[in-house]
Amino acid sequence: MLANRVRKRFKHLSGRFRRQNIEAYRLYDRDIPEIRAVVDWYAGHPVIGEYTRTQSGAGWLPVMGKAVADALDVSMENVHLKKRKAGKQDGKRYERFAFKEEKIILSERDLKFSVNLNDFIDTGLFSDHRNTRQMVREMAGGKAFLNLYCYTGTFSCYAAKGGAKSTVSVDRSETLIRWAGENFKLNSIPEENNRLVQADTFEFLKRAKKQNQRFDLAVADPPSYSDTRRFNKKFDLSADHPLLLREVISLMNPGGIIIFSTNHQNFSPQFDALNISGIEEITDQTIPEDYISKRKKIHRCWKIRV
Repeated sequence: MLANRVRKRFKHLSGRFRRQNIEAYRLYDRDIPEIRAVVDWYAGHPVIGEYTRTQSGAGWLPVMGKAVADALDVSMENVHLKKRKAGKQDGKRYERFAFKEEKIILSERDLKFSVNLNDFIDTGLFSDHRNTRQMVREMAGGKAFLNLYCYTGTFSCYAAKGGAKSTVSVDRSETLIRWAGENFKLNSIPEENNRLVQADTFEFLKRAKKQNQRFDLAVADPPSYSDTRRFNKKFDLSADHPLLLREVISLMNPGGIIIFSTNHQNFSPQFDALNISGIEEITDQTIPEDYISKRKKIHRCWKIRV
């Protein structure tokens, strides 16, 4: 069942994405209730993640991997197997679980990104936001751009390619900031006027406010939960997003735009008290074809005008 679904989906998507020079996309996400898995394609490398539960059998994931490899006619050497866990998991959900340090370079339109398919649950590229990245590119011309929780800097690459006059990319992880630097180099983005900042988001926002930094366009795509040992802080999106947005708004020039997104499946927005001139939910515009699902929305997204 999984092999048939993946084979049909690949046949449906691969041609059009090849023409767009898009090499990372989703082929399957729990489409069949009995098969709790996700299958992504990364330039000839299928990545299969099993949504584990207590009763999950130890041999189920390799069987799914073999089925996908046969369906897509790829070697098992190019198949990557992972176990995904739902919920908060006491902060352990996204811990590193391997140290192979093997990366491949793939294309998304006219940009290139480095992905690691082995060492983390997430690969370095959230392909569900490729449409959102293109929106940012189209809005970025001449703008001062701020990228919070920047991960591997892909939004900043798009903003720079779209003609942003400056970009600032912030993440607390030294590993991710280095990774973002790799992506900048892959896309010939100069260090001048494109800063990478390793910092806790709220510490950065406090410092930027004191320094009177101002931005015209910002992206904030925070985690649902985080526990920062270095800064002894916990972040819960449901409770803390109004504070986060107020702090970002305080750095925006009049008429500035904030793209705010979350993949929290039970998120309840609290936007009423924000000092803004308008807000529009743009979720449907930002979800690519390969992520459209009747069961759930992979993320939600808003365009906030200050």
